[in-house]
Amino acid sequence: MAEQVEEPVENNRTDKINNGSTESNSNGNNNNNNDEENRDKKKNVDPELFSCLLQPVTSDSDPDYIGIRRLLLYRKAESGSRRRLDWRCNGKGYASYRNYIRRPRNWDSLPSHQSTPGNSGRLLQSTSPLSHLFEVDSWTSSRDLRSINLPSTHRTSFSSTASDNDSLRHRGAEPAYSFVGMHCIFDQCKAAVTVLKFGHMSSDLLAYGASDGVLTVCLVSDPPSVIKKLEGHSKDVTDFDFSSNNQYIASASMDKTVRVWELSKGICIRVIYGVSSQLCIRFHPVNNNFLSVGNANREITVFNFSTGRIINKLVFDDKVTSMDHDHTGHLIFCGDAQGCIYSTSMDSHTGALSRAHRFRSSGKSKYPVTTVQYRSFSLLAGGPVLLTCTQDGSLSFFSVALEIKGYLTLRCSLKLAPRVHSIRASFCPLLSLEKGEYIVAGSEDSNIYFYDLTRPKHTCVNKLQGHRFPVGDVAWNHGENLLATSDLYGIVIVWKRAKTSQDIYKR
Repeated sequence: MAEQVEEPVENNRTDKINNGSTESNSNGNNNNNNDEENRDKKKNVDPELFSCLLQPVTSDSDPDYIGIRRLLLYRKAESGSRRRLDWRCNGKGYASYRNYIRRPRNWDSLPSHQSTPGNSGRLLQSTSPLSHLFEVDSWTSSRDLRSINLPSTHRTSFSSTASDNDSLRHRGAEPAYSFVGMHCIFDQCKAAVTVLKFGHMSSDLLAYGASDGVLTVCLVSDPPSVIKKLEGHSKDVTDFDFSSNNQYIASASMDKTVRVWELSKGICIRVIYGVSSQLCIRFHPVNNNFLSVGNANREITVFNFSTGRIINKLVFDDKVTSMDHDHTGHLIFCGDAQGCIYSTSMDSHTGALSRAHRFRSSGKSKYPVTTVQYRSFSLLAGGPVLLTCTQDGSLSFFSVALEIKGYLTLRCSLKLAPRVHSIRASFCPLLSLEKGEYIVAGSEDSNIYFYDLTRPKHTCVNKLQGHRFPVGDVAWNHGENLLATSDLYGIVIVWKRAKTSQDIYKR
């Protein structure tokens, strides 16, 4: 009998032990599942958006604008950084909140409409579903566009350290770079816009390339519209250039090809295959039958535009990441992945290339050159100049000696915050000598900044707010009254500059 009583007791103990182990295993599995869910949630939050949320509020910021912007960024991060169409918040869509944060500053004083998301109808919408056109007072008011008095004397050589959030003094906007607002917005692009340009001698023809390989050609005249979508590249469009008569576009891509497009028909008429990624491209300014391409194989290759055959090659020390011609066509200026700037001679008749000079930065760290832009005359230098920008935020301004095969002399430099992405800069329209020398550049805090190269301190004189993602490229039209900017979310904004009496000198 004793043995019969003991056996069930042991079985009960065994069952309890087994049940306990099963419960502990299930609890462990639940904990593991919770940990995995938490990891997945953390992965879904875009680190760039999260870093934007942590940016401190400056003293001159509008708290209402900052609050709404942070709400948008937070909600956007929750739903994924690339799914704009699926984004919802309090029953309202992305477009409603976007219109809300870009409303005019005097919105609340207007009696007929409520200033709430979803009821933002005062912005004049265009009939085109691909763009938004409105003319309002600049909603980036004077608190966002600062200026300080210009010095009476101009330094010809200095270096300066600035930041994208360089404090701006409260004395109103610089008249030459005041903006009356956004002229239009193109937001149909499904990927990051990597490069944009206006057509040669054109004030309303604009094109931009994206990381999905699509080139979009549009008109910014009233009403703005997309006229062509050039599809053929399978990877990022790294650069493109208009021919002198704007009949053709030549584009370079990470898919190792160069494509030539005929704009009137919207078709690709030639594909040139390479062995490495094609990173920059330019038509010859005098002989449009020459097409110069820089690639990741450390080469500049000159192609015959009509036949697609290689005319000449020149090898450099590293990847050729950016380039530009001088106005005579006898020189090519290019930058590589190590931050070096080269002056290269080119024969306009034969296409022969030969290296002339090299400028190497003195810093220990080497970063790719994102911008090389030539200007035939500068009021500051009294002759031709070259603007370069590297990925670490270094802006350099060179004098160019054309008679010595493009020898470069550093006149001044600015050090901005380092960039993670490839961000470009551009010269601003020329003004009188008393107004200084300006450049405009995008930034990773989603603003556009204007800098005066004649100032060793407080170089930032102006800024525009409107993008929500890093601004990668900027471009002026021929009339110099419109500034186009693009960001990594695929938004292109065209800003309308105010007309002033200071525009007394044109290129």
